[in-house]
Amino acid sequence: MKFSEFKYIRPDYLYLKSNFIDIVSKIEKAKSYNDQKSHIEEINKLRNDIESIKTIVSIRYGLNTKDKFYLDEKQYWDDYGPIYDELNSMFYKSIVNSKYKDEIEKDFGRQFLKICEYSIKAFSSDIISELQEENRLCSKYTKLLASAEIEYDGKLNNLSGVNAYFYKQDRKSREEASKKYYQYFEEHQFEFDNLFDELVKIRDCMSKKLGFEDFVELGYLRMMRTDYNEEMVKIFRNQILSDIVPLANDLYDMQARRLNLKSLDYIDENIEFSNGNASPKGDSEFIFNCAKKMYSELSNETKEFFKYIMDNELIDYENRSNKGAGGYCTYIPNQKAPFIFANFNSTLDDIDVLTHEAGHAFQLYMSRWIDCPDINFPTLDSCEIHSMSMEFITWPWMYLFFKEDTEKYKFSHLSTAIKFIPYGALVDEFQHEIYRNPNITNTERKNIWRNLERKYLPHRNYIGCDFLENGGWWYKQGHIFKNPFYYIDYALAQVCALEIWKKSRNKKTNYFEDYKNMCKAGGSKSFVEMIEIGNLNSPFEKNTIREVIDAVELYIENINEDIF
Repeated sequence: MKFSEFKYIRPDYLYLKSNFIDIVSKIEKAKSYNDQKSHIEEINKLRNDIESIKTIVSIRYGLNTKDKFYLDEKQYWDDYGPIYDELNSMFYKSIVNSKYKDEIEKDFGRQFLKICEYSIKAFSSDIISELQEENRLCSKYTKLLASAEIEYDGKLNNLSGVNAYFYKQDRKSREEASKKYYQYFEEHQFEFDNLFDELVKIRDCMSKKLGFEDFVELGYLRMMRTDYNEEMVKIFRNQILSDIVPLANDLYDMQARRLNLKSLDYIDENIEFSNGNASPKGDSEFIFNCAKKMYSELSNETKEFFKYIMDNELIDYENRSNKGAGGYCTYIPNQKAPFIFANFNSTLDDIDVLTHEAGHAFQLYMSRWIDCPDINFPTLDSCEIHSMSMEFITWPWMYLFFKEDTEKYKFSHLSTAIKFIPYGALVDEFQHEIYRNPNITNTERKNIWRNLERKYLPHRNYIGCDFLENGGWWYKQGHIFKNPFYYIDYALAQVCALEIWKKSRNKKTNYFEDYKNMCKAGGSKSFVEMIEIGNLNSPFEKNTIREVIDAVELYIENINEDIF
């Protein structure tokens, strides 16, 4: 079934609630585990119905934020999502209180039980109104980004369209486009500040109602971090400061030299080479023909997967007016269908987005055997390993997209991976600071951001842009508004992905079999368990980052920049 054929009918909440309560009662009263398991499977089918309908709305709203029907339906789910969460909480309590927990763990896994436990701690009917408002504000942020209409280069552009000019070889074009881009955020500064202030205060209110000191602990519970804590994350950030920031600084210095600049300004960061970045050698049809060949040659599983995605309209990549910003992959459980949402802009980012989101989608395709909605998608730290690793696994086929610029692309891709990790740590520490101090002013928040930039990204130079110099960069980072504490997951996963890159350069390793095994596990394992399946070293271990960085430094040392 193609995505355009997926049916959406708003559910009857009262009918579903009655049915849900009845099945939960049967779970609680079961006289044997087999009886209880049959009712768990029954309620999972019902929960998959709800999740599928909700996800279809989210996708179609993002495809056109001005579609009146799906705008209204998104509003419904913003309001009713937390009410459905209340039903889920009843189910989780029946699992946590089951006398057959050993059997449940054997069939569904320890991670499922931990998710049930954490979900109970993170929810109460007392916070439904706050959850509803949090949803509404997040939708408002999505719409604020999507509504941007920026006149540049003789046409109206959305944010993704203007962003494409950041990669232009001509410095004047980059400068003008950057000014136009950030002018939008500056002109709407009051709206962004107020949105975020409301989100911070609502999340703080929820945490207090649930008995937590602040939102940090609640945020970790919502992220389902079942086997590491805030202190371990802090140690990880410190390792980034000591081992990765110096290498990132060296890469920025190399970049400045290649561009014949004394130092990089913010308008220069996206351009790696004086003669221009690598870019795909064709349009979207060309890209997907190359991708089809790439995935057909990588493995039988990826060939089957990519054909499934393309045949069933499970990717939307066109950048157009009123479409939501960014890219993501989600899952519609009833159709067992991953869906990739993207905004192509004719830059190398198109290929990174394609392979990254395909990594998520491939994992979901490989773990379709899982019918329990809590564990078909992993926790976000684990699932980003799948996506970021796929970016490197597909390196041998990059010549299809970039032809004579292939080595340029590979160097840029690896360099960008290293440069990203300090930024991921910056976003994470910023959120810890913000939620530890929820009542500070908007100006103080921006000052915190700018000071952390100086710590993790000391090269940053905002000459000519007071808005960024005053700490406004983070307005465009949707995770900060919509997915608090998500971002360190990217940094953790990037270290794991770099280890897979390192293994992929040794043809004797079984890295791709390990990768597929991680994908097949879905969300049935925790982050630490997942990296064990993949035969990877934990990013929390002292020498992991250093060993990965040594391999990257060796690669860079052997690069002859003259070929660029």
